[in-house]
This record gives sequence, C-alpha cells and structure tokens, in this order.
Amino acid sequence: MLEWDLSVLFKDEEALQTHTEKCKKDSLLFKQKFENQLCRLNADNFLNALKKFEQINLALNKILSYAYLIFAKDTSCGRIYAKYEEECKKIEENLLFFELEFCALDEDKALEFKNFCKEYELFLENWLKRKTHQLSKAEERVMLYLSNTGSHAFARLFDENMSALKIPFEGKKLSEEEILSKLYDSDRKIRKKAAKNFTKVLEKNSNLLTFILNMIKTERKNICFLRNYENAEAPRHLSNQISQKSVDALINTTQKHFDLVEKFYKRKKQILGFNKLKDYDRYAPIGKEKKFSFEQSKDIILKSFKAFSPEFEKIAKEAFKKGWIDVYPKDKKQGGAFSHPATPDTHPFILLNFTEQRRDLFTLAHELGHTIHQKLSYQVSFLNQDTPLTTAEMASVFAEMLVFDYIKTKLEKDELIALYAAKIEDIFATLYRQINFTCFERRIHAHKDELSKEQINQIWIEESQKMFKDSICLSKNYSLWWSYIPHFIHSPFYCYAYGFAQLLVLALYGLYKSKKCENFKELYIKMLSLGGSVSPKELIAMFGFDYEDKDFWEIGIKEIAKLVDEFVHKEGKNA
Repeated sequence: MLEWDLSVLFKDEEALQTHTEKCKKDSLLFKQKFENQLCRLNADNFLNALKKFEQINLALNKILSYAYLIFAKDTSCGRIYAKYEEECKKIEENLLFFELEFCALDEDKALEFKNFCKEYELFLENWLKRKTHQLSKAEERVMLYLSNTGSHAFARLFDENMSALKIPFEGKKLSEEEILSKLYDSDRKIRKKAAKNFTKVLEKNSNLLTFILNMIKTERKNICFLRNYENAEAPRHLSNQISQKSVDALINTTQKHFDLVEKFYKRKKQILGFNKLKDYDRYAPIGKEKKFSFEQSKDIILKSFKAFSPEFEKIAKEAFKKGWIDVYPKDKKQGGAFSHPATPDTHPFILLNFTEQRRDLFTLAHELGHTIHQKLSYQVSFLNQDTPLTTAEMASVFAEMLVFDYIKTKLEKDELIALYAAKIEDIFATLYRQINFTCFERRIHAHKDELSKEQINQIWIEESQKMFKDSICLSKNYSLWWSYIPHFIHSPFYCYAYGFAQLLVLALYGLYKSKKCENFKELYIKMLSLGGSVSPKELIAMFGFDYEDKDFWEIGIKEIAKLVDEFVHKEGKNA
C-alpha cells in the first residue's frame, strides 16, 4: 500500500463526529467534577483525575490527527481541518483549568502530588516549570480561542499556498518537491534552470510569504511579552527541556567549525572542474549518481534496520505493509516529509514526496526512525509519549546512519564516491544549515518592526555566506530561498534541534561502532521506549554523555572532520 489508510482512525466523518461529541461530553463532566476542587483532593484522587485527563486528551488527539492528516494529503480540505480544530477548542476549554489549578496549588501540595504520581513525575514537573509564564484562566481562555486565527492560521495559509504552487519546467508543471529534486541532477544546465524557475515562482508569491513570516514574528513577540519570556526562542528551549546556555554552546561550537564546510566545497569545486561553485551546484552529484526506486529503498532500509535490531525491522515492515506511508507527490498534497505519531490504538503516519533521488532513500529512513521511536514510546502513558525535539530528531538521524553504514558496503567505487560526498552534504544540511537557520531566525525575531522582503533577503544571504565563506557563490536568486522553509512558519526555533541531534548521533554512533558499550542496542531501544517520561539529559547520560559539558559538542565535530579529511585527501575511495 502506497497511500494512507485513515480508516484505522475513523471509518468516515460520521464516526469522527460521534467520537467528537462523546469527547466534548466527557470533558464537560471532567470540568464539572474537578474544577476548583484540586486543593481538596488527596494524592490518590488527584492521580485518578490525572488519568481521566489523559484519557480525554488521547481522544482529543485522535480527532486532531485525523483532521490534520486529511489536510496534509489534500490541502484543499481546509474546511474539515478548520471545523474540527474549532470543535477541539471547546474540549480544550473544558480541560484548561487543570494545569492552571495544579500550578496554583500550595507548593507543598503540588510537590506531594508530583512525587506520588511517579509515572507522571516529569510531566508534572514540566508543568511547574511553565508556571511563571501562565496567564489567568480567563486570559488563557481568550488565548486558546484566538490561537486558530493567529500563527496557526498563517501556517495553514502557507501550506495551502506552497502546495498549490506549480513551477514550469520543460513543458511540465512541477510541484515544489519535484523542482527541488532537479538540484541533484548531474546536468548543470538543468540545476540552474530549476533554481531560476523556482525563484521566479517564489518571487510572484513573495509579498504573501513576507507577510506571513512577519505575522509569525509579531505574534511570537506579543506572546513572549504577555507570558514574560526573555526572548523569542525561550519558549522553544523550555519545551525542548534544554537551557539557553546549552543551545548557545551548540551554536558557537558549530560556527567555530564552518571551515569544514568551506574545505569540503572547495574540494568539490575542484573535482567538478568548475571555476566557481554556485548555490545551485551545492548538491551536484560527484561520480555516478544512483537512483533508488521506492521498492529498492524499502529493501535497503529493512536490511539495514535488521542488521541493527529485529525490532526495528519488525516495525518498519509493518509500516510498509499496513498503509502507514503516503509515498508519492500529488496535486495539493503538503510538501516535505513527516512522521505523525497519532495515538497508541492506531499507529504513526508517514508523509513522503518520493522522487527516487538518493536523498529520498534517506528521507524515508529518517521518517521511519521517527516512526520506530513513536511506536516504541507507546509503551509509556499517553501524556509521557511526546518527546522534546532534541531527542525526537536523534532517533531519525540515527536511522539515517544505519542506512548509510549498510549501503556504503554494497556500492561500486564510483557510486561510493557519490554517496560519500552526499552523506557529508546531508550532515552539513542537518547541522550547519540548521544552525544557519536558527541564526537567521534570531536576527529576524530581534527586529522590533516588520521587515521588508529586501531586509529579510539580506539577512538570509549574510547568514548563509557565513557557512559557505568563499567556497560557494550565492546568487541574487538564492536570497529569496528563506521563503519556502516551513519550520520558520510552523515551529519557530525548531531547527537547532536537528543540529543537536546530528552531533549527538555522531557521538552515539561512534560509541556503537567502537563496541565499547557492550549493551548499546539494548540501551538505545530502552531510551526510545521511554519516550518523554525521562528528561533528555538523563536519557543521554545512559550512554555516559553530558550535553551541558562545554566539550561535548566537539565529539561530533571531530567525527565530521574525519569524514571531510578522508574525502578531501582520498575523495571517498577508502570510505
């Protein structure tokens, strides 16, 4: 099956509506029973209330998952998505009091409840950490109902607009995913033309895309003011359970080693025989570029996962067989890729836009890494399943490494050179490019007023050039390419999590390959199975690492330096 089977969630909209009405009724009964009563409960009664709260949230999440997945598959279905988001606001309103009243409890009482509810200890601790950023119940109710018409609405507008774009190319009308795949073509003329045509379409939409980014920035500023966050990225660090100091250390360490990017691309320019390497040459293949059909990709991934763990293979097989994956680009389908966790009584759902490029093989592995993590985390309670972005992206990047390690032993020498170069570029995209994105966002959100397209373009070019230095010539066309990046719209300051994950995975994978940790596989699967029930710091400490150590990030950087040095001096021949 190459498309989703959403009937596992609801067989039709009538079943969805019936479920929604029951969920509304349950939430109202919950509110009537427990609102203004938490201070009178004993610990055992509070635990029972928390478990009921969890059950209603699970039912709520099932509604939102179904509505969102319908929209992702066909962005013209915004009506259904909007309808059920509004329905869910009524449910959320009935549950709103619970966190606020828990955080308002006497400190001793709150700690008594937290310590008694061992299974939910970290969940409740994270609630208490958000206490200083909470508003009154009446204010939170207003914020809840306005949320669908704020940044969330602009994110939907962005998705609908981008999925509707058609880029003319050699007599055809291509989607965003299809035109971007041309940047990996071996023919420089095709890459240049694809970049030029894509830029023209972005330019036609630039007023809208500029306005959307400004609205995201403005709402973020207002919310941070109202909730008393020190800066625009602070809410993300809180949800990621990571300190500002650790994020700054990650960014500073990465920027300190931008010379590795410059070193790689200068060597690539020599190999390709170009006087200048342009922005549309970044992903130009070296040597023989191999295509991978979906069936070939499936076979490679299953074998590479099996070599690591039969459990990984088992979950991936189930995903392929039972309609967990929507594979190919389609008209009005959302761009990009994701793995949506849905609910424990169903399964995760993967969205792809597969175009048979080498990168699509690794995108599939990446999303299956998320899926395995999500499926394993069903073992903990629903409120504990959700993981911070930092550890969520670790699972996906680790899956990519498993595939790379497997496939590099199966290719011919010229194919290996191409793969080796491409893997380094993938690492750069996951680390350096995402840190660039974060620095770009920092500058955008630091502006008090709205920015013009030209101002944003200038910031984008300046931050991008810091990464490439003199190794790549960034054209005027490239200055507008900030405008199609969805993370800036959907999840401000998401991107550093990719960099965090990349360096962490390089450290973990080095430990795995060294065989110094005899029970690595068991520990790794245990870590994924714990979901968000344990903090990222504690999860990583299971392997003897501390990401708050100022030298931690250098472990991963050293692994990248080894890869780049081998490529520069041997062009991957002895990879």
